[in-house]
Amino acid sequence: MSLDFTGTTVAVTGAATGFGRAIAQRFARHGARVFATDLDAQGLAETATLPGIAQHVMDLTDRAAVAAWVEAIERETGGPVGVLVNNAGGVLGRQYRPIEETAFEDWDAILRVNLDAAFAVTRAAAPGMKRAGRGRIINISSGAGLKPSRTGIQAYTSAKHAVIGLTRQLAQEFGPHGVTVNAIAPGLFPVSPGPIAQWEGYGPEGQRRVLEGIALRRLGTADDIAKAVMFFASDLADFVTGQVLPVNGGSS
Repeated sequence: MSLDFTGTTVAVTGAATGFGRAIAQRFARHGARVFATDLDAQGLAETATLPGIAQHVMDLTDRAAVAAWVEAIERETGGPVGVLVNNAGGVLGRQYRPIEETAFEDWDAILRVNLDAAFAVTRAAAPGMKRAGRGRIINISSGAGLKPSRTGIQAYTSAKHAVIGLTRQLAQEFGPHGVTVNAIAPGLFPVSPGPIAQWEGYGPEGQRRVLEGIALRRLGTADDIAKAVMFFASDLADFVTGQVLPVNGGSS
């Protein structure tokens, strides 16, 4: 068993806040060389205050930019990405609307960030990982990828279900090359602007009901997700692929 990632190249998307920041910083503390990206330059700079984290401001919906980022990482490190964490996602500030009132633009925007970006980054990293015969891909889905979302936002739920489907399919493709592909399905974590607003919108009574539905009777922290990512990235998970790990404190 080893949680020493010294010499490992780790790429993390959506690293400016919340899960992404915790994941990037935890890997850095365990010796990894971390390449973090996000569209939020200020938040990303705050993440990269920890030694060992290189920052790159980028729009993940720009597929050419995604490919160039991965190529630059491989060129700088002299090898493939060892651990890829597709964390970027969210509802992008959208609110629930009945489907007949939902703009196509909102549907498209949410799918691009939550699903298409994971596909694009993985596509770019795949050749190097396959040539190396090793690697870890961890996709951050959501509890909304396993059941209807509390947000009610159709695109978000659909995208997170699709991330799990992509995970399972890619596990079959990458398996013969020694690369594992797994997903994490977080519950409600008010650790970034969208979920914080969602949590605050419940009010005291709604928050009490949510907590009563969690076996551990507390909300999770971003580091709870980072720890789960570390498990999938470590040799503890050598024979684990195509799996989805709910991390929700025992949420009903």
